[in-house]
Amino acid sequence: MNARLDHRNPLVFDTHELGRRPGAMQRVARTVEAPGGDRQSTAFGVKDVVAVPPGAPVELDLRLESVLEGVLVTGTARSTAEGECVRCLEPLALTLEADFQEMFSYPEVDDRGRVVTPPRSQRRGRDPHPEEAADSEEGEDMLFVEDGLIDLEPVLRDAVVLTLPMQPVCREDCPGLCPDCGARLADDPDHHHKDAVDIRWAALQELAETDQDGETDVPRTRGDDNSQEK
Repeated sequence: MNARLDHRNPLVFDTHELGRRPGAMQRVARTVEAPGGDRQSTAFGVKDVVAVPPGAPVELDLRLESVLEGVLVTGTARSTAEGECVRCLEPLALTLEADFQEMFSYPEVDDRGRVVTPPRSQRRGRDPHPEEAADSEEGEDMLFVEDGLIDLEPVLRDAVVLTLPMQPVCREDCPGLCPDCGARLADDPDHHHKDAVDIRWAALQELAETDQDGETDVPRTRGDDNSQEK
């Protein structure tokens, strides 16, 4: 069995049943646990923003088709993502449905029929070696069938990240938090601060109040008296 792909991994699929007969098709329905609970995998989503929690169930409906170049995988992933509202900071849950389609190419073989292992930089989601940095961008995005196995994890991760909102909100009209005290405005729509004064104008406000409290009658000048006598 291939040393790089573990057939026991629920996100690794066996395509031997398809053979290399163009037009052969296989449908697969499987529920797997979202990866991300160890150092080998990262979460499905954007860390500390919104993501499918590690271990959460992910329902997969797949169609595997054999074509001349390899195996074409078309499918839908359904799960629930969790995160935090960017306005009110309350926890939220989002129903997720991500569609995807990806080609897994057959590896090249030499003139003796031996498999030529594609360089690691041609396997999306894996770190390239420095000496392979000159590989083409097209090659870096390719995925391969390895000993009849395909790894769907990088494909699912890309599909989920593109589906999730980058600024999740608990509801479209969430009013957020009060900028003065941090109270959640959705709990008290009439919340406000009566005499709130911008701190930059506080000193002038105090001076105005002092002048009003100490206000006295202004003495009339002699010119004012003469004008009244006339």
